[in-house]
Amino acid sequence: MPVWLQAWFWGLVAGSALLLGAAVGYYLRVAQRVIAGVMAFGAGVLISALAFDLMQEAFEKGGFDSTAIGFLAGAVVFSIANAYLAGRGAKHRKRSGHQQAKEVETEGSGTAIAVGAALDAVPESVAIGASLIAGGLVELVTVTAIFLSNVPEALSSSAGMKKAGRSATYIFGVWVSITVLSSVASLLGYVLFRHFPPDVVAATVAFAAGAILAMLVDTMIPEAFAEAHEFAGLITVLGFLLAFVLSHWR
Repeated sequence: MPVWLQAWFWGLVAGSALLLGAAVGYYLRVAQRVIAGVMAFGAGVLISALAFDLMQEAFEKGGFDSTAIGFLAGAVVFSIANAYLAGRGAKHRKRSGHQQAKEVETEGSGTAIAVGAALDAVPESVAIGASLIAGGLVELVTVTAIFLSNVPEALSSSAGMKKAGRSATYIFGVWVSITVLSSVASLLGYVLFRHFPPDVVAATVAFAAGAILAMLVDTMIPEAFAEAHEFAGLITVLGFLLAFVLSHWR
């Protein structure tokens, strides 16, 4: 299989978890404490993946300077974009309760939530594509970690969207679109950066890692702590440990 097609395929695989999570969040009545626990687990998985896979890969490709610059830039860009969208109704887009803004309360919040959900997903997909540049083989641990974290993200967000009165057409339209966008972002992560020098590739991977970490603290961890605060830390550690074991069990 051509490498560019692998990039598209693995981005689609990771993104498809969003549809799975959305279906569970919309059609099944899952207790908020369970959702929060799953969210905490997904956060731990992602933290491990960005620490031991993305950042390590970036460092090996471009050294400390490129990695640090990319990492900080990713966090800054995500934080600015997230603050902008939060002011337009997307602040609680990952919350599973009644915190999400309704369209009648905040005009344009539906669009802001959809854009925010895409903002959360794209850096992960770009990282998948960029990881194929060096050897043409995908980091299955990274794909697995993103897949496992995407399920609770979409599950919690979809449950909150439903409680905010948003239609099934809107909810699944958002997640189908982001799944497709994820595959395209992964493809572009490979196609656009494969001819760039290692420093640029390293900065790109680190940029994705910085954006992911900022996203975790801004959107996923608050939901996990709000409903499962007594055990949120422990559950996050378990997710981290699982991803750590997978990344070293080769």
